Amino acid sequence: MSSPSHSLALDKGSQPGPDRTEEDHGSCLLENQLSVGDFVKIQRAFEPLEPSQTICMSREEFMQRMTEIVGWGTKEEYGKLFDKVDVVQDGFINWDKLTSFMLLALYENDERAKATVVPQWKELEFLPVKHKDTIQKVIFLKSSSRYLTISKEGLLGIWGENLKLQETLPITSDAIKLKHLWVTSLVSLENVNKIAVAFTSKELCFYDLLSKEFPCQYKLQGLKGTPICLDYWYDPLDANESILSFGDITGKVQAIAFTTALISLFERPASACEDEEATVTINWAELLSGYHKCCYTLEHKLHHGDWVRQVTYNASLDAIISSTTNNTNTVVLAWREKSKKHLKMTSFNIAQGIHAFDYHSRLNLIATAGINNKVCLWNPYVVSKPVGVLWGHSASVLAVQFFATRKQLFSFSKDKILRLWDIQHQLSIQRIACSLPKSQDFRCLFHFDEAHGRLFISFNHQLALLAMERDTSKRVKSHENAVTCVLYSSVLKQVISSDVGSTVSFWTIDTGQKIKQFTGCHGNAEISTMALDANETRLLTGSTDGTVKVWDFNGYCRHTLNVGQEGAVDISQILVLKKTILVIGWDRAITVFRPQNFNQFFIQPGEWKGGIQHRDDILCAAFLPPHTLVTGSYDGEIVLWNNNTENAHYVLHPDYQRLLKAKSDTVPQKLLGCGRSCLSHPLADQATLGACSFETDTKYNNAVMRLCFLEARKHIAATGGANLVSCGGSGYVRFWDTFKKQLLAEFLAHSGVGSIIMATNKLNRYLATGDLDGWLKIWNIEEYCLNSSKSKITQAPTLIRSFQPHEDQITSLEICELSGHSLIISSSADCSVCVTDACGSPVWIFGQAKHWQIESFFSLSKKDTNVIGSEIQEESIREIPLLSNEESCLEPTELSLLNKKNKDESICNIRPSELINLGIQYKERNIYKKKTHSLYNGEVIQKSSSAFRSLSIGALKELPEVNTPAFLLDPEKYFRKEPEEDGRRIPELPSLSETLKAVFVEKNLFPKDILDREQRTKQLYQETSSDVKIKRNKKVAEKSFQRTVAYHSVYI
Repeated sequence: MSSPSHSLALDKGSQPGPDRTEEDHGSCLLENQLSVGDFVKIQRAFEPLEPSQTICMSREEFMQRMTEIVGWGTKEEYGKLFDKVDVVQDGFINWDKLTSFMLLALYENDERAKATVVPQWKELEFLPVKHKDTIQKVIFLKSSSRYLTISKEGLLGIWGENLKLQETLPITSDAIKLKHLWVTSLVSLENVNKIAVAFTSKELCFYDLLSKEFPCQYKLQGLKGTPICLDYWYDPLDANESILSFGDITGKVQAIAFTTALISLFERPASACEDEEATVTINWAELLSGYHKCCYTLEHKLHHGDWVRQVTYNASLDAIISSTTNNTNTVVLAWREKSKKHLKMTSFNIAQGIHAFDYHSRLNLIATAGINNKVCLWNPYVVSKPVGVLWGHSASVLAVQFFATRKQLFSFSKDKILRLWDIQHQLSIQRIACSLPKSQDFRCLFHFDEAHGRLFISFNHQLALLAMERDTSKRVKSHENAVTCVLYSSVLKQVISSDVGSTVSFWTIDTGQKIKQFTGCHGNAEISTMALDANETRLLTGSTDGTVKVWDFNGYCRHTLNVGQEGAVDISQILVLKKTILVIGWDRAITVFRPQNFNQFFIQPGEWKGGIQHRDDILCAAFLPPHTLVTGSYDGEIVLWNNNTENAHYVLHPDYQRLLKAKSDTVPQKLLGCGRSCLSHPLADQATLGACSFETDTKYNNAVMRLCFLEARKHIAATGGANLVSCGGSGYVRFWDTFKKQLLAEFLAHSGVGSIIMATNKLNRYLATGDLDGWLKIWNIEEYCLNSSKSKITQAPTLIRSFQPHEDQITSLEICELSGHSLIISSSADCSVCVTDACGSPVWIFGQAKHWQIESFFSLSKKDTNVIGSEIQEESIREIPLLSNEESCLEPTELSLLNKKNKDESICNIRPSELINLGIQYKERNIYKKKTHSLYNGEVIQKSSSAFRSLSIGALKELPEVNTPAFLLDPEKYFRKEPEEDGRRIPELPSLSETLKAVFVEKNLFPKDILDREQRTKQLYQETSSDVKIKRNKKVAEKSFQRTVAYHSVYI
C-alpha cells in the first residue's frame, strides 16, 4: 500500500537517514521516512529471547534505543512517534502496537490520496456507431464482457471489450410496425442472462442473451402507461431473489419481485412447453391478480402524473428510489414493511425538479442533478434539506454518477461541462468541456464504467468516449488541486497562484519557498482567474460562483463584485483599467464595474455603453493606452473598442481576410481589409462568403484564447507592423496591425493539440506559448513583423526552446524579469507551478523539497558562459526528465510563515489576468486532434545561435578601480566566530510565533479522559460545597431563631 502524497521509503536499499538534512527532517514525519531496513532494525530490538515473552519499552527507553539502533533521527522525533503509538497512555509500547499504528496510518493516507487524486483522460473520441436515432441506453455485461447500446428506432449494438462494434440487431415488436415503435429503455438481467427492453407500445420484452438470434422469451403487455425507465437488482447471495422496477409517463412506479428467477421469471402455460423458443405473452393484470406464483408486484402513485425520469432499487436501503422533474415529491423513497402489502413512502421536494440521481451505499448519500444548476447531496433519512450543495455548473445538470472507489462524483450539465467532485470536501477537482455538437434540442446519456475507467456520453445518435489514463506519476505538486492562474509581483518578487480548490498561494521567485496561503477564498467554488489592481495593493479573484472578490494582502476581503447576478458563471479574465474593471468569459457582453461605486462591500455591475457586438461568448481582452480596447470571442472575432466612449468600431477575423483575397475581383470594398462594421448585423454577403469552397478549419477552431498588445513597439503606427498578438483554438498565433486593420502573419505554433495560450515579456522580445498537453515553446519575436506587408507572413519566428514542463494542460503563463533575465512561469492542471528561463535553465517546481537559488544560478552562468551555453543546448534537446529521481519523489514543503511579511505585502504590481480551464473547453471540440509532438530538435540545433544573437554585444567598459574589501581591512569584525557555529545557524529556523498554527492551551497537553475526570470532580466539589453551605446556613438560622425566642421569653 502506498500513497502519492507521502514519501514512504519501502525500498531496502533506501537509507534516508545519513543523507538527510535538518530541513528534510522538518518537511516530513519520521514514520513516513523509515525504510524497510529501518523497520527490520526496530523489529530486532523488540525480539524477545524466548517466544513466550513480549518486549515492551517505555518512552525514555524507546527514544534512547531507537536513536542508537536506527542510526538517524532525534530523540524528540522518536518521542513524538511513541506518543502517537501509545494512544491509551499505558506508558509502554511493543512491536504489535507499533505495526498496528503504521498499518493504520498507511491505510488512512491511501484512502485520503484516493479521494483527492484527479483522473487523467485520453482524448475524447467518437465511436463508429450505426444508430440513426437517439441512443437510449448504454450497459456493460459483466458475464460476457460486452457493451450494449440501444437507440430509439430499436437498433441494438453489441460491442466487444475493446469497443469494436461486433454486430447490430433490430429489436422489433410484432404488434406495431417499426416506424411507429420507439424503444424507451434497456436493462440487463445479469443473473438470468437476459435483457429487458421497454417500448412505447406499453410493453416490456425479455430477450435471451445466450442465443445468437436474441429471441424474445417473454412479452409483458397491458401496462397502463408507457414505461420510460428501467432498473434491475438481484441478490448476489441468492440469485433467485431479484427486483425489476420501472416508471412510466403517468407517474406510476411499479416493481416486479421475482422469487425463483433462476428457474423461471414467469409461469409458462402448458401449451408453451412444447415450443420453448415461442414467446410467452403475459398480461399485467395476471401479475396483479397473483396468478404467477413465482413473482409479485409493488407500486405507488406518489408522483401524481409526472413522468418518472429514473427509478432504481437499492438493497442497502431496501427501498425503491424514483425521481421526476417536478418540484414536489421530486425524489420518492418507497419501502415495504414486513407483513404489509402496501409501500410506505417518503419524499424530497427539490426546487424545479431534477433530471437524475445516484446513490452511494458506503457514504449513504443520494446525489441529485438539479434543473436549477445545483448538485445536491442528501441523507436518505433527512428529507428537510440537503447535507451538501455543489456549486459550479452554469446550466441545468443532466446526470450524476458516483465514482464509488474514490468517493468522488461525476456531474454533467446541459452546456456539455463535465465536473468531478471531491465528496468529502465538496470541491470541484476537475472540469472538462466536452466537444459535442451545438444543438438546441438534444438528448444526452451519461454512463461511467468504473471497472474499466471508461466514461460514455451520448449526444443524440452519437456516442463519445472518455477513457481514463493510468497515472502512476509521483510528480511534485505545488497545490493540492489543479492550478488555474498565476501572477507575478515584481515589487515583492513573489509568484501568486490559485487553484480549483479556492486556494491562493504566495511563493518567493528566487527560492521557491511558500510565504503564505489563503484558503476557502470563494468557499468551495473554484477560482478561475486573478488580477492585481491598478494601485498595486489589492488582489482580485474571479470564481465560478459568479463573484469577483477584492482582497488585501493580509487575507481580508474588501469588496465583492456581483458578476453573475447571484448565478454561477465562467469568468475567464479580469481586466483592471484606470476608470473601470472589466469582467468577461461567459457572455457576449462586457460586464463593467466603476470605481465610484466602490463605497459599499457588495457592488453591482454598471452598464456597458457599447452593448453587445460579439456573436459568441467573449473569452479574453487586452488594453493599449490611451483608449484602445480589444476583445476576442469564441467564434474568432476580435472587436476593437474605444474605451473612453465604450463604442466598438471594427471587427477583425482571420477568415475574412482570406475570403477577401479570393473575391477581390468581385467585391474589393465589401469587407474593407479584414474586418466588418460593428454598427449593423452581419450582411447577407457574409453568409455567401461562408458558403465559398474554402478548406478551412471548423467553426470554433479560431477561438481567441489570449490577446496581447506589443506595447514596446512605440512607433508602430507610423512605420507599420504588428502591435497585437492573438492565439487560440487551432494552435495558431496571429499578428495584427490594429491601425491598418490587417492580419500580417500567422503560424502554427502547436500542431494537433487544440487551443493554446500565450504570454509576452514587457520588452516584447520573447513569446511563450503553452498547449493542452503541457508543452511550452519560447519564440524570439523581437524582429518579427516589424514592417507592414501586402502578403501575409506564414513563416514562424525563431524557436528558442521547446520542452514539456507539465504533464497536463498549461492553464496560465507569465513572463517576468529578474536580474536581467526573462523567467517564464507556468501553471498547469497537474497541480504544479513551474519557473524556468528563456534560454534553457532547469525547470524548478514551486513546492519541491529542495529550494533553489536563482541568483546563484545566474551568477554562475555569467562566469562560464561557454560551458553553461553548451549544457543549455543539450538540455533544450533532452528537456525531460527535468528533475532527478530523488527530487521528483520529494514531498512539497509547507513552511508556515503566514505572518512574516504581511506589512510589506501591501505593495504589488498589476499584471494581466489569466484564463483557467477554458483551454480544455476547446481541446475536446477539435475531434481531429493528432498525437504528434515534436521536440524541434533540428530547429534548436540549426538555430542555436539565436540565443547568442539576442545578447547585447559592444565595446567593453573600463572597469573602475577595485577597492580593498572590508573583510580584509577588518577581519576580526567578520570572522570572530567559529565557522562551525555559523554553519549550524543556517538555515535559521522560524520562530515559534511564526509556526504556531493555533493559540496554545495548556489543557491540550493532558488526555481528554483526565480533563473530563477533573471537570466532574470540580462539579461534584461545587455541588457538595453548596450543600454544606446550605446546611450551615440552616443551622445558623435555627440558632438565631432559638436565641430570638429565648430572648423574647426572658423579656416577657
